[in-house]
Amino acid sequence: MTSDRAVTAGRRARWPLAAGLVTGVIADAVLGDPRRWHPVAGFGGAAGRLEDLMYADSKAAGAAFAACGLVVAAGPAFAAGRGSRDRPVARLGVAAASAWTVLGGRSLASAADQVRLALAAADTEGARRLLPSLCGRDPGGLDATQIAAAVIESVAENTSDAVVAPLLWGAIAGPAGLAGYRAANTLDAMVGHRSPRYEHFGWASARLDDVANGVPARLTALLAAACAPAVSGSPAAAWRTARRDGPQHPSPNAGWCEAAFAGSLAVRLGGPVSYDGRPESRPVLGTGRPPEPADIGRAVRLSRAVTAAATGVAMALALAD
Repeated sequence: MTSDRAVTAGRRARWPLAAGLVTGVIADAVLGDPRRWHPVAGFGGAAGRLEDLMYADSKAAGAAFAACGLVVAAGPAFAAGRGSRDRPVARLGVAAASAWTVLGGRSLASAADQVRLALAAADTEGARRLLPSLCGRDPGGLDATQIAAAVIESVAENTSDAVVAPLLWGAIAGPAGLAGYRAANTLDAMVGHRSPRYEHFGWASARLDDVANGVPARLTALLAAACAPAVSGSPAAAWRTARRDGPQHPSPNAGWCEAAFAGSLAVRLGGPVSYDGRPESRPVLGTGRPPEPADIGRAVRLSRAVTAAATGVAMALALAD
């Protein structure tokens, strides 16, 4: 009897986190990103000022910058979580608010759909102008097929970065996990790319993001394969494509997501790209046909299915012993 009571009490203690994560997912789906005073934008501004103070062309300085950024983001979230630990409703509210501010599923779908509509209207130039809102590749000279491929790849990668990864870290570490993950992802976007300025200073932020996304990216691939029937795809083919082609990608994580989406949608992604005028040869992902504008809508539908599945996984982890 005592053991049963302890188990029940433990589950009661954990339910606010699970409920908060679900509430955050619903808020993101219904409301999208906060329109004013967005905490992630505020963190980006603070991180920019921190970079001005700490920048030096060395890995040590970059590691210190990444550590400080994590503390700045996760510290207040950790304090809020600890302060509400004995008040279930407050804990639910803190978890929900944290999840809502770091999730980006609706914004991702909206940005992808705008490009799809431009391509459907044969407005290739308009689609090129919209593409930088989704990815950093050079849009000039891309045709409709290449733009569609770029959008699908971005939807795949960002389904992990903006949905699955924060949910997973939130389930494991609560509000601090949500905020800490988003900080790592933001720091990587700011300084983790290859350039003369950030080759050394951005190394730690890039590696931190790689580690933070290692498990979530593979979970995203697994969930995308499992959800393939939502877009008339084959789970077995999708997972086979992810395992075969994902590790060939220069990113240790993005390739798994992109390959799983390629397999689920039965399209071919990857190939030559250009970033900041520098051409790169990316491996081909999948063995299907070239993507069409309509496939962007299918990718968004798959992303939403993965979001629902990831929410279930996060709930189970948050409630687990």
